[in-house]
This record gives sequence, C-alpha cells and structure tokens, in this order.
Amino acid sequence: MDVDEFIFNMTALTNNQSSYLLQHLHAIQYQYSYIPEQAVTLLANRLSLTEAHIQGVVGFYSFLHDSPRGTFDVLMSNNITDDIRGGLALTEKLYSELGVLPGVPRRDGRVTVDTTSCIGMSDHGPSMLVNGRTITHLDNKRVEDIIGFIESGTAIEKWPKRFFQIKDNIQRRDILLSDDSKSGDVLRTFNQQGSDHILQELEASGLRGRGGAGFTTAMKWRLCQQTDADQRYVVCNADEGEPGTFKDRVLLNSYADKVFEGMTLCAGIIGSRKGFLYLRGEYHYLRPALEVTLHNRRKQGLLGSNILGQSNFEFDIEIHMGAGAYICGEESALIESLEGKRGIPRKRPPFPVTQGYKNKPTVVNNVETFMTAALVAIHGATWLRSVGTKESTGSKLLSVSGDCSKPGVYEYPYGVTIEQILSDSGASNSQVVQVAGAAGITLAADEFQRRIAFEDISTAGSIMVFNQQRNLLDMVKNFTHFFVHESCGFCTPCRVGTSLMKDLVKKVHSGHASEYDLGEIRNIARLMQASSHCGLGATAPNSVLDTLEKFPQIYDQRLKHTDYEPAFDLDASLEEARSINGRDDADAHIGTAS
Repeated sequence: MDVDEFIFNMTALTNNQSSYLLQHLHAIQYQYSYIPEQAVTLLANRLSLTEAHIQGVVGFYSFLHDSPRGTFDVLMSNNITDDIRGGLALTEKLYSELGVLPGVPRRDGRVTVDTTSCIGMSDHGPSMLVNGRTITHLDNKRVEDIIGFIESGTAIEKWPKRFFQIKDNIQRRDILLSDDSKSGDVLRTFNQQGSDHILQELEASGLRGRGGAGFTTAMKWRLCQQTDADQRYVVCNADEGEPGTFKDRVLLNSYADKVFEGMTLCAGIIGSRKGFLYLRGEYHYLRPALEVTLHNRRKQGLLGSNILGQSNFEFDIEIHMGAGAYICGEESALIESLEGKRGIPRKRPPFPVTQGYKNKPTVVNNVETFMTAALVAIHGATWLRSVGTKESTGSKLLSVSGDCSKPGVYEYPYGVTIEQILSDSGASNSQVVQVAGAAGITLAADEFQRRIAFEDISTAGSIMVFNQQRNLLDMVKNFTHFFVHESCGFCTPCRVGTSLMKDLVKKVHSGHASEYDLGEIRNIARLMQASSHCGLGATAPNSVLDTLEKFPQIYDQRLKHTDYEPAFDLDASLEEARSINGRDDADAHIGTAS
C-alpha cells in the first residue's frame, strides 16, 4: 500500500480529527520505520494542520524519526539497573560486531543501534527493543544470536519465541492482587448502590492516587462530577516512565479487566461517555491483548451503550499509544499528547478536573488507582482500611530491582519498611536504595527503617537497590543523562540546567572537578528547583543533592586539587570524528600536534 492510500484510509477512520495526530504518526513509523516527508504533507492536508506543527511533534517524541532507520531498529535500555547487569558491555558488543555508530543506520540500511531510557523491564534486564518488540534477559549468547539473525536478514517474526517471553514476576501479593472478584461485579454494585454511595465509600476508604502525589481519589472524582460540562473524560495514565518502575505492566498484563472496570466505574460516577488508556510506547506488545479485553467487555455489555441494561449508562475506551516521552507521565503533558500535540506540561490552575482533555472536565488516574477504586466499590471502605496506616490506607505495589536475588513486583500494606523490602527481595550488603526512580530519594543504610507511606516516603512504586560494590557516581551520572534526554525543553531552568548538571557530574566522575564545581552543582540545582516549569526540572537534581549530602566522599575523592578546570574537553569532543576517519595519530589531537 502506498503512503497516500495508507494515510487516507487511516485518517478516514478517525474523521480527520487532529487529536489523533500522534496515533497516526505512530502507525506510520511502525509501517515505514520513519515519517516520510510526503506523509507529513498528506497529514497536514487531511488534518488541517501546518507541516511545521507536525514536524514539531515528530521531533518531540524519541520513538518518531524523520529519516530512515535500519530494517532492524535496535534500542538498548540504558537504565542503571540494566547497566549494572552487563547492559553497557552488551551495547558495546552490538556496536562493535554490527559495525555501527550510536543512532546511525549502517550503510547497507540493515540495522540501527541506539540506547533508550528504561523500558519497564528492570526485573528482566538487560533488555532491548527491536522494531518495537521487547526482548529481555540479554546475555552474550542471546546477543550473539540476535546479531546472527540481523546479519542473515531473518524476519523478527521468525526469531525464537522465548526471546519475547515476559513474566509478571509477582513476588508478594496482598489484598489487591489476591482479590477474586469477577468481571462485571463492580458495575453491578454501582448500579445497585448509585454514585453517591460509591463516592462516600471511596471517601471513607481514604484512597489516594497511587502515582506518588497522593491526591484524594474521591475528591478528584467529585470535583469533576460537579463541574458543568456537556462532556467529561476518563483517562488512565499507563505511561509509567520513571526508571525502575514496572508494576503497571503487570496489572495491564494480568488484571486489565479490573482496571477497565475501575475506569468504567469512574465514568458512571462523573457522567463520562469516553475514556482513554494512554499506553507507553514501550508497552506496545501489550496492546493486542488489551484490545481483546476491551472487545470482550463490549460483548458482555460492560462497555458501549446501555451498560448492563442501563439506558443512561454509555461509555467506551480507546487505547492511545505514547511514543517515548517520560514527561507524558505528568497528567497535563499526557493530555496535550492525547490531543495530538507535543507533551509540554500546562500551567496550572486550571486543573484537568475542570479543564482537561479538549478543555473538558477530565479525571486522570494511574492504573493501580483505578483497580483499587474498583475493588473499594465492591468490598467497601473497611476493606481498604483493613491494611496500611491511618494516613495511607490499603496496599502499595512496588517494583523492586537492582542488587537483589528476587526482583519483581511486591505488594505490601502501606507502612512497610525499606529493611523489610530488602530482606524479602534477597538484597544483602546494600549501600543505598533509590526510591521513586531517578527523580526520587536516595536512602543510605541508616535510613532503611523508613517506611513506604504518604507520611514518610511517597512513591509511584520504583525501588532500585545498590550494594556496597557499586560506584554511586555511576548511578548519579546515569540519572543526569536520563534527565537531559527526557527534558521537554520548554523552560530554560530545566533545558539548560539538566545539561549543565550532566556535564558537571561527568567532570566529577572523570576526576577533573574542583570544589568550585560542586558549588556550581548546588547553585544550578537550587535554581532548577525554584524556577522549573514543572516537576521534572524541579526533581531532576534530587539524586545529585542527596548523594552530595549523604555520601560526600564519593565526590571528594574524585576532585582535582585545582581551583577550576573547564568542563568542556575540546580534544575529547573530536573523538567521533577521529573514529569516522580512522585517525588517532598525534596530529589528530588538540594540544599534541607537532
């Protein structure tokens, strides 16, 4: 099918609505491996958008490209948990044996190799994406096999099925993952008890959002319900991009029906007819099964018109794919992305509950929150309050990875200590625990009695463990690179600050920094925290500041005893040019030429 026909058919299915731009771009990328210039022109005409707008969207998302990629497009996850399990060496092996430079298609067009941020497989690492398909548990043998398949041109559909097997890896269950309610139970309860009673139960349960911020769920739903509008929306945020987080992957794989039940419950309460599951691009492999679940719910009368025979209950759900943008985990950036735009966070207020998707009242909750709300509707407030603490009721799903013998998903009542998590996951001789991802908090060993709870440590679910053998500066360096890659670029404090922070940490790591540089790190961090447009910039310096305070020795022992040395190494910047032209003699280096 040529590009014209492909785009005509695709846009016709969505009535040429511009809000579907990202979905169309995602489909074009999947079909052609990049976004051809011709496709941009055709989309602009069909969707009544400017070509500049479309090009801006293509440039924003890391999984979209405006030039051809290789027939095999390989993206190695470079999260720190992949690195410490040998990911760096495997990445170098791919570059070397396939004869490619990072992100540059090989001359024969066969392959491109690059790195990407955490792909939600920290319990199965090292891991990679090949043409959007996830491969885990990489080792030398598996990588050698992959190189062989690439060089022989073996279609990815013919690669061994074991390469693509991904287990839930649930290590501990509590009230959420042990529930045995059946499909439709939630909605039948809702029909019997009504919106007011369910909202009262949610309020009495103390349920707070499981995404980390902890906003009261009942209050959010009530505010949306009470806002005058001719349409309201329900959005499930399944864009868990925080490094080290993967528990939503498990819920969507094995508990999707209950997640959709929670979304439909919310729709019934607030009066919504339309919902979206915003699924991160790295979880594209989950989409076919999710579509089957939605189809089955429609057949059972649990989605669509006249839900369970109620003439005034109409609601359906669409899956919208992300395309590799960490910032879209922030709810207003996610809404911008849903509308077919770059995922730039909005200024707030107004908040999504009053002006969200298409400026209509919108509830945005994450996967775990919707599932928990669904079960509160069935079992009541006392069920959730049966575990947890007074301020943090219920249980929390945690994604545990790193230096532990049993990585995976753990469900604990709120109030569990870090020490207990380490013991259960088989971690020993632990140096630090990074909670809540790269933007979270770095805990030293004397803090392992602290608890996972809104009144102590709040987290969306990421727990990364590092033992005494790890160089903590490697972790910090990895995180600073992550934030440079994931900054949306909208505001100067974040766009420039993350880059400066990365360069200064690299300078420390390489042994060229001074006390002056540490002072600059602190100054830049304070400016980012105070002036960034959204939470990404404000929290990006966290791991640097935490380690400076708690582990000053890892910086001090690397300092060069001079007042100042430039961070920019002109000679090092020419390394790529030397590699391309094959020169490494004295005349190819700055400062050594004769």
